[in-house]
Amino acid sequence: MEQNFRRFLLSLLVLFSFFLLTRTASAHAIGVSNGDYVADADGLDAKIIFARGDAKELALANAITVSRGGAHCEGTLGDATQTEADGLAVHGRFTCPKSDGPFVVEASFLTELSFGHRHIAHAPSGDDVLFRNHPSFSVTPTKTALAKQPETKDSMRSAFGFFRMGLEHILTGYDHLVFLFGLVLVRGRVRSMLAIITAFTVAHSITLAIATLGWYTPSPRIVEPAIALSIAYVGIENFLVKSAKGRFRITFPFGLIHGFGFAGALRELELPKSDLPMALATFNLGVESGQLLCMALLLPAVWFLRERTAVSLRGMKVLSAAVACMGGVWFVARVMSS
Repeated sequence: MEQNFRRFLLSLLVLFSFFLLTRTASAHAIGVSNGDYVADADGLDAKIIFARGDAKELALANAITVSRGGAHCEGTLGDATQTEADGLAVHGRFTCPKSDGPFVVEASFLTELSFGHRHIAHAPSGDDVLFRNHPSFSVTPTKTALAKQPETKDSMRSAFGFFRMGLEHILTGYDHLVFLFGLVLVRGRVRSMLAIITAFTVAHSITLAIATLGWYTPSPRIVEPAIALSIAYVGIENFLVKSAKGRFRITFPFGLIHGFGFAGALRELELPKSDLPMALATFNLGVESGQLLCMALLLPAVWFLRERTAVSLRGMKVLSAAVACMGGVWFVARVMSS
Protein backbone atom coordinates (compact mmCIF):
# COMPACT_ATOMS: atom_id res chain seq x y z
CA MET A 1 0.00 0.00 0.00
CA GLU A 2 2.82 2.38 0.89
CA GLN A 3 4.59 1.72 -2.41
CA ASN A 4 1.41 2.33 -4.38
CA PHE A 5 0.83 5.57 -2.55
CA ARG A 6 4.37 6.74 -3.34
CA ARG A 7 3.82 5.96 -6.99
CA PHE A 8 0.58 7.92 -6.89
CA LEU A 9 2.32 10.95 -5.39
CA LEU A 10 5.14 10.73 -7.93
CA SER A 11 2.62 10.62 -10.77
CA LEU A 12 0.98 13.74 -9.34
CA LEU A 13 4.39 15.41 -9.27
CA VAL A 14 4.92 14.65 -12.97
CA LEU A 15 1.40 15.86 -13.80
CA PHE A 16 1.87 19.13 -11.90
CA SER A 17 5.22 19.72 -13.59
CA PHE A 18 3.69 19.27 -17.02
CA PHE A 19 0.79 21.53 -16.06
CA LEU A 20 3.11 24.28 -14.90
CA LEU A 21 5.35 24.05 -17.95
CA THR A 22 2.38 24.67 -20.21
CA ARG A 23 1.22 27.75 -18.32
CA THR A 24 2.40 31.28 -18.87
CA ALA A 25 5.14 32.55 -16.61
CA SER A 26 3.11 35.16 -14.76
CA ALA A 27 0.52 34.06 -12.24
CA HIS A 28 -0.76 37.55 -11.48
CA ALA A 29 -1.87 38.97 -14.82
CA ILE A 30 -5.43 40.24 -14.67
CA GLY A 31 -7.53 41.99 -17.25
CA VAL A 32 -8.19 45.60 -16.24
CA SER A 33 -9.68 48.58 -18.07
CA ASN A 34 -10.48 52.11 -16.89
CA GLY A 35 -13.35 54.41 -17.79
CA ASP A 36 -14.13 58.08 -17.10
CA TYR A 37 -17.83 58.99 -17.33
CA VAL A 38 -19.23 62.53 -17.06
CA ALA A 39 -22.92 63.30 -17.55
CA ASP A 40 -24.66 66.60 -18.21
CA ALA A 41 -28.30 67.47 -18.82
CA ASP A 42 -28.26 66.26 -22.44
CA GLY A 43 -26.02 63.24 -22.47
CA LEU A 44 -22.95 61.39 -21.28
CA ASP A 45 -19.29 61.53 -22.29
CA ALA A 46 -17.17 58.41 -21.90
CA LYS A 47 -13.47 57.69 -22.18
CA ILE A 48 -12.45 54.04 -21.87
CA ILE A 49 -8.85 52.83 -21.80
CA PHE A 50 -8.10 49.22 -22.76
CA ALA A 51 -4.84 47.32 -22.87
CA ARG A 52 -3.89 46.85 -26.52
CA GLY A 53 -4.30 43.07 -26.27
CA ASP A 54 -7.84 43.40 -24.92
CA ALA A 55 -8.80 46.03 -27.50
CA LYS A 56 -7.96 43.64 -30.32
CA GLU A 57 -10.65 41.25 -29.07
CA LEU A 58 -13.42 43.86 -28.90
CA ALA A 59 -16.07 45.13 -31.24
CA LEU A 60 -15.60 48.72 -30.13
CA ALA A 61 -18.87 49.88 -31.68
CA ASN A 62 -20.72 47.83 -29.06
CA ALA A 63 -18.26 48.34 -26.22
CA ILE A 64 -20.79 50.06 -23.95
CA THR A 65 -24.50 50.84 -24.00
CA VAL A 66 -26.16 53.73 -22.21
CA SER A 67 -29.80 54.28 -21.26
CA ARG A 68 -31.79 56.85 -19.29
CA GLY A 69 -35.26 56.44 -17.90
CA GLY A 70 -35.50 53.09 -19.68
CA ALA A 71 -34.84 54.65 -23.09
CA HIS A 72 -31.80 53.81 -25.20
CA CYS A 73 -29.22 56.55 -25.75
CA GLU A 74 -27.70 57.02 -29.18
CA GLY A 75 -23.93 56.80 -29.05
CA THR A 76 -21.10 57.89 -31.29
CA LEU A 77 -17.62 56.51 -30.71
CA GLY A 78 -14.59 58.41 -31.93
CA ASP A 79 -11.35 56.93 -33.19
CA ALA A 80 -9.22 54.96 -30.76
CA THR A 81 -6.02 56.74 -29.74
CA GLN A 82 -2.87 55.23 -28.29
CA THR A 83 -1.97 55.90 -24.65
CA GLU A 84 1.46 56.15 -23.05
CA ALA A 85 1.13 52.70 -21.45
CA ASP A 86 0.67 50.89 -24.78
CA GLY A 87 -3.11 50.94 -24.49
CA LEU A 88 -5.98 52.31 -26.52
CA ALA A 89 -8.35 55.08 -25.41
CA VAL A 90 -11.86 55.09 -26.88
CA HIS A 91 -13.95 58.28 -26.66
CA GLY A 92 -17.73 58.34 -26.96
CA ARG A 93 -20.71 60.69 -26.67
CA PHE A 94 -24.18 59.39 -25.84
CA THR A 95 -27.25 61.58 -26.40
CA CYS A 96 -30.27 60.60 -24.38
CA PRO A 97 -33.99 61.48 -24.15
CA LYS A 98 -34.93 64.16 -21.63
CA SER A 99 -35.32 62.69 -18.18
CA ASP A 100 -34.62 63.48 -14.54
CA GLY A 101 -33.16 60.06 -13.81
CA PRO A 102 -29.53 58.92 -13.84
CA PHE A 103 -27.72 57.44 -16.83
CA VAL A 104 -27.25 53.68 -16.72
CA VAL A 105 -23.98 52.54 -18.28
CA GLU A 106 -23.54 48.88 -19.16
CA ALA A 107 -20.07 47.59 -19.97
CA SER A 108 -21.11 45.19 -22.74
CA PHE A 109 -17.48 44.40 -23.56
CA LEU A 110 -17.08 42.38 -20.34
CA THR A 111 -18.70 39.37 -22.02
CA GLU A 112 -16.06 39.46 -24.78
CA LEU A 113 -13.03 39.48 -22.47
CA SER A 114 -11.66 37.03 -19.91
CA PHE A 115 -13.94 36.10 -17.03
CA GLY A 116 -11.74 37.83 -14.46
CA HIS A 117 -11.60 41.17 -16.31
CA ARG A 118 -12.33 44.23 -14.16
CA HIS A 119 -13.49 47.63 -15.36
CA ILE A 120 -12.84 50.54 -13.02
CA ALA A 121 -15.52 53.14 -13.70
CA HIS A 122 -14.87 56.69 -12.52
CA ALA A 123 -17.65 59.29 -12.30
CA PRO A 124 -18.19 62.49 -10.28
CA SER A 125 -21.09 60.83 -8.47
CA GLY A 126 -18.96 57.84 -7.38
CA ASP A 127 -16.68 55.07 -8.61
CA ASP A 128 -17.49 51.43 -9.17
CA VAL A 129 -15.75 48.17 -10.09
CA LEU A 130 -17.56 46.30 -12.85
CA PHE A 131 -17.19 42.63 -13.75
CA ARG A 132 -19.12 40.08 -15.77
CA ASN A 133 -21.76 39.46 -13.10
CA HIS A 134 -22.02 43.19 -12.29
CA PRO A 135 -21.68 44.96 -15.67
CA SER A 136 -23.59 48.22 -15.07
CA PHE A 137 -23.61 51.30 -12.86
CA SER A 138 -25.39 54.65 -12.64
CA VAL A 139 -24.03 58.10 -13.45
CA THR A 140 -25.86 61.17 -12.23
CA PRO A 141 -25.58 64.53 -14.03
CA THR A 142 -23.15 66.65 -12.07
CA LYS A 143 -25.37 69.72 -11.88
CA THR A 144 -28.40 68.07 -10.30
CA ALA A 145 -29.31 67.61 -6.66
CA LEU A 146 -29.09 63.85 -7.15
CA ALA A 147 -25.33 63.98 -7.51
CA LYS A 148 -24.65 63.16 -3.87
CA GLN A 149 -27.36 60.55 -3.48
CA PRO A 150 -25.66 57.41 -4.84
CA GLU A 151 -22.25 57.98 -3.27
CA THR A 152 -22.72 55.58 -0.36
CA LYS A 153 -24.14 52.83 -2.55
CA ASP A 154 -21.41 53.28 -5.16
CA SER A 155 -18.75 53.23 -2.45
CA MET A 156 -20.12 49.96 -1.11
CA ARG A 157 -20.14 48.45 -4.60
CA SER A 158 -16.62 49.65 -5.21
CA ALA A 159 -15.41 48.24 -1.89
CA PHE A 160 -16.99 44.87 -2.65
CA GLY A 161 -15.41 44.91 -6.10
CA PHE A 162 -11.91 45.36 -4.66
CA PHE A 163 -12.61 42.74 -1.97
CA ARG A 164 -13.68 40.27 -4.65
CA MET A 165 -10.65 41.15 -6.76
CA GLY A 166 -8.34 40.38 -3.82
CA LEU A 167 -10.17 37.13 -3.10
CA GLU A 168 -9.94 35.96 -6.70
CA HIS A 169 -6.33 37.10 -6.92
CA ILE A 170 -5.17 34.81 -4.09
CA LEU A 171 -7.39 31.89 -5.16
CA THR A 172 -5.82 32.02 -8.64
CA GLY A 173 -2.36 32.98 -7.34
CA TYR A 174 -1.11 29.42 -7.40
CA ASP A 175 2.46 30.35 -6.54
CA HIS A 176 1.46 32.08 -3.28
CA LEU A 177 -0.66 29.09 -2.27
CA VAL A 178 2.09 26.59 -3.12
CA PHE A 179 4.50 28.65 -0.99
CA LEU A 180 2.19 28.45 2.03
CA PHE A 181 1.49 24.78 1.38
CA GLY A 182 5.21 24.04 1.40
CA LEU A 183 5.64 25.82 4.73
CA VAL A 184 3.02 23.74 6.55
CA LEU A 185 4.37 20.38 5.35
CA VAL A 186 6.95 20.41 8.15
CA ARG A 187 5.66 19.14 11.47
CA GLY A 188 4.89 21.86 13.99
CA ARG A 189 2.53 22.97 16.72
CA VAL A 190 -0.49 25.14 16.06
CA ARG A 191 1.36 28.09 17.60
CA SER A 192 4.21 27.68 15.12
CA MET A 193 1.80 27.48 12.18
CA LEU A 194 -0.03 30.60 13.32
CA ALA A 195 3.29 32.43 13.63
CA ILE A 196 4.21 31.42 10.07
CA ILE A 197 0.91 32.61 8.62
CA THR A 198 0.89 35.82 10.68
CA ALA A 199 4.44 36.72 9.61
CA PHE A 200 3.53 36.17 5.96
CA THR A 201 0.37 38.26 6.31
CA VAL A 202 2.09 41.19 8.04
CA ALA A 203 4.99 41.18 5.58
CA HIS A 204 3.00 41.11 2.38
CA SER A 205 0.59 43.74 3.74
CA ILE A 206 3.55 46.10 4.23
CA THR A 207 4.93 45.80 0.71
CA LEU A 208 1.45 45.75 -0.82
CA ALA A 209 0.88 49.18 0.72
CA ILE A 210 4.34 50.47 -0.21
CA ALA A 211 3.96 49.52 -3.86
CA THR A 212 0.31 50.55 -4.22
CA LEU A 213 0.97 53.98 -2.71
CA GLY A 214 3.81 54.46 -5.17
CA TRP A 215 6.62 54.72 -2.60
CA TYR A 216 8.68 51.90 -4.10
CA THR A 217 7.86 49.49 -6.90
CA PRO A 218 10.42 46.90 -8.02
CA SER A 219 10.21 45.52 -11.53
CA PRO A 220 8.06 42.41 -12.06
CA ARG A 221 11.11 40.96 -13.85
CA ILE A 222 12.73 40.78 -10.42
CA VAL A 223 9.70 40.08 -8.24
CA GLU A 224 8.18 37.19 -10.20
CA PRO A 225 11.38 35.06 -10.40
CA ALA A 226 12.10 35.90 -6.74
CA ILE A 227 8.67 34.56 -5.72
CA ALA A 228 9.42 31.36 -7.64
CA LEU A 229 12.81 31.03 -5.92
CA SER A 230 11.16 31.42 -2.51
CA ILE A 231 8.92 28.46 -3.34
CA ALA A 232 11.85 26.32 -4.46
CA TYR A 233 13.76 27.28 -1.31
CA VAL A 234 10.93 26.22 0.99
CA GLY A 235 10.59 22.85 -0.78
CA ILE A 236 14.31 22.16 -0.45
CA GLU A 237 14.52 23.37 3.17
CA ASN A 238 11.79 20.91 4.11
CA PHE A 239 14.39 18.17 3.73
CA LEU A 240 16.73 19.93 6.17
CA VAL A 241 14.47 20.99 9.06
CA LYS A 242 12.55 18.77 11.44
CA SER A 243 10.20 21.33 12.97
CA ALA A 244 8.31 24.45 11.97
CA LYS A 245 9.39 26.19 15.17
CA GLY A 246 10.99 29.54 14.36
CA ARG A 247 10.25 29.24 10.68
CA PHE A 248 8.42 32.55 10.68
CA ARG A 249 11.89 34.10 10.36
CA ILE A 250 12.04 33.09 6.71
CA THR A 251 8.33 33.62 6.12
CA PHE A 252 8.56 37.33 6.87
CA PRO A 253 11.26 38.34 4.32
CA PHE A 254 9.69 36.08 1.68
CA GLY A 255 6.31 37.61 2.49
CA LEU A 256 7.75 41.03 1.65
CA ILE A 257 8.58 39.74 -1.83
CA HIS A 258 5.15 38.17 -2.31
CA GLY A 259 3.53 41.47 -1.30
CA PHE A 260 5.05 43.17 -4.33
CA GLY A 261 3.48 40.42 -6.43
CA PHE A 262 0.06 41.13 -4.93
CA ALA A 263 0.52 44.84 -5.59
CA GLY A 264 0.75 44.26 -9.34
CA ALA A 265 -3.01 43.83 -9.52
CA LEU A 266 -3.75 47.21 -7.93
CA ARG A 267 -1.00 49.05 -9.82
CA GLU A 268 -2.62 48.08 -13.10
CA LEU A 269 -5.74 50.01 -12.11
CA GLU A 270 -3.99 53.41 -11.88
CA LEU A 271 -6.48 54.56 -9.26
CA PRO A 272 -6.82 58.17 -8.10
CA LYS A 273 -5.02 58.83 -4.82
CA SER A 274 -8.33 59.47 -3.08
CA ASP A 275 -9.44 55.89 -3.85
CA LEU A 276 -6.23 54.18 -2.74
CA PRO A 277 -6.93 53.75 1.02
CA MET A 278 -10.29 52.07 0.44
CA ALA A 279 -8.99 49.97 -2.47
CA LEU A 280 -5.90 48.89 -0.54
CA ALA A 281 -7.84 47.94 2.59
CA THR A 282 -10.60 45.97 0.87
CA PHE A 283 -8.27 44.30 -1.65
CA ASN A 284 -5.98 43.19 1.18
CA LEU A 285 -8.98 41.96 3.15
CA GLY A 286 -10.00 39.87 0.15
CA VAL A 287 -6.49 38.42 -0.13
CA GLU A 288 -6.45 37.52 3.56
CA SER A 289 -9.93 35.95 3.42
CA GLY A 290 -8.90 33.76 0.50
CA GLN A 291 -5.65 32.84 2.21
CA LEU A 292 -7.39 31.83 5.44
CA LEU A 293 -9.97 29.84 3.50
CA CYS A 294 -7.27 27.88 1.69
CA MET A 295 -5.28 27.25 4.87
CA ALA A 296 -8.42 26.10 6.69
CA LEU A 297 -8.80 23.45 3.99
CA LEU A 298 -5.11 22.55 3.63
CA LEU A 299 -4.02 22.23 7.24
CA PRO A 300 -6.49 19.51 8.32
CA ALA A 301 -5.61 17.48 5.20
CA VAL A 302 -1.87 17.80 5.85
CA TRP A 303 -2.26 16.92 9.52
CA PHE A 304 -4.41 13.91 8.62
CA LEU A 305 -1.85 12.58 6.13
CA ARG A 306 1.02 13.20 8.53
CA GLU A 307 -0.59 10.98 11.17
CA ARG A 308 -0.83 8.06 8.76
CA THR A 309 2.27 5.89 9.10
CA ALA A 310 2.25 4.98 5.42
CA VAL A 311 2.66 8.56 4.26
CA SER A 312 3.90 10.58 7.23
CA LEU A 313 7.60 10.79 6.34
CA ARG A 314 8.06 9.73 2.74
CA GLY A 315 4.81 11.30 1.65
CA MET A 316 5.80 14.68 3.07
CA LYS A 317 9.18 14.41 1.32
CA VAL A 318 7.52 13.68 -2.00
CA LEU A 319 5.18 16.65 -1.56
CA SER A 320 8.13 18.86 -0.60
CA ALA A 321 9.94 17.71 -3.74
CA ALA A 322 6.85 18.66 -5.73
CA VAL A 323 6.89 22.15 -4.17
CA ALA A 324 10.59 22.59 -5.00
CA CYS A 325 9.98 21.37 -8.54
CA MET A 326 7.12 23.82 -9.04
CA GLY A 327 9.24 26.70 -7.82
CA GLY A 328 12.07 25.70 -10.14
CA VAL A 329 9.77 25.41 -13.15
CA TRP A 330 8.21 28.80 -12.43
CA PHE A 331 11.63 30.39 -11.97
CA VAL A 332 12.95 29.15 -15.31
CA ALA A 333 9.74 30.11 -17.14
CA ARG A 334 9.69 33.62 -15.68
CA VAL A 335 13.35 34.32 -16.32
CA MET A 336 13.01 33.14 -19.92
CA SER A 337 9.90 35.27 -20.50
CA SER A 338 11.34 38.49 -19.00
